[in-house]
Amino acid sequence: MDSVFSDEYFMRAALNEARRAFEEEEIPVGAVIVCKNQIIARAYNMTQKLNDVTAHAEMIAFTSASNYLNSKYLTDCTLYVTLEPCNMCAGASFWTQVSRIVYGASDEKRGYQQTSEFMTHPKTVIQKGFWKKNVLN
Repeated sequence: MDSVFSDEYFMRAALNEARRAFEEEEIPVGAVIVCKNQIIARAYNMTQKLNDVTAHAEMIAFTSASNYLNSKYLTDCTLYVTLEPCNMCAGASFWTQVSRIVYGASDEKRGYQQTSEFMTHPKTVIQKGFWKKNVLN
C-alpha cells in the first residue's frame, strides 16, 4: 500500500485520471498537481470531448491549479503526469514555473525531450520514467 504523500500515491491518482480518459475514448493520459501534499488539480485528456487540440491533461490541470491558487505561478507545486509532456505542455510548465514534474513513461514520438530537454523552467526538477523505476502492482 502506498503511503500518503508519496510519489507513488500521487502517480496512482494521475493513473486514475488516465483511466477516466480511456473510459471516455480519449488518449489515456492523466495528471494531478500537488501543493503542500494536497491534490489541488486533477485532469485527463479531453481533446476529443472538447474538440480542442490543446485540451491535454497537463494544460487542464495547470488552469485548474492556477484558479485554485489564484496565481499564474505554480512554484510550490508538483505535476504528476502519466506520460512525458509534449512540447506545448512542457512550454506551459515553463511559464507556470512548476517546481517539479514527475512523469510515468517517456513519449518517444511526441515527448518534449525529443526536441529539447531544456523546454521546462531551469528551476523545475524533472523525474522521468517513474513507471520504470517504480513497478506498480
